Amino acid sequence: MLKMFTTQLTGIFKKIAEKDEFSFEDGARLLAQAPAGDGSIYIWGAHEMKAVEYEALSGAETLRSAKLLQQDADLNNLTDADRVLLFSRFSNDRAALVLAHLLREKMIPFVAVSTVTEPSDEDVSQLADVHIDLRLTKGLLPDEAGNRYGYPAGMAALFVYHGLKFTIDEILAEYEE
Repeated sequence: MLKMFTTQLTGIFKKIAEKDEFSFEDGARLLAQAPAGDGSIYIWGAHEMKAVEYEALSGAETLRSAKLLQQDADLNNLTDADRVLLFSRFSNDRAALVLAHLLREKMIPFVAVSTVTEPSDEDVSQLADVHIDLRLTKGLLPDEAGNRYGYPAGMAALFVYHGLKFTIDEILAEYEE
């Protein structure tokens, strides 16, 4: 089972990297504007996506200028120099949608990462300046009853986070030369 899961997970990572190659670049450029100027990159994750918050703020290689976005406390203090990186399992996550609408109202640029459900006006992928699709519509492994399990949304989100972080670091290194 582990071998099958590894194969499927590798396929998801490859699909994300190939299909969203330009979104990684666009998202990193948008986010890099904050540390290149006077802003911060605020990170927010719904549910299991809190793993990205911890990685960005407390991991071995933290994200430069990153801060945790605590909606109630921080939203009123965001400026146009700040950027937000938002993670949710699905693009129609209620809490993510509330935050996305608030960011849009305040005209704060943001990058969203989630699996796109049925695209509509009530969809984070439509509200974000840049969206990266996790492409996880179901679990990766079949069971004997025909169901699927093994839904690694947190792992896929961390993959995207690291891809963005590496690109942000490259952009900032060029900027500082």
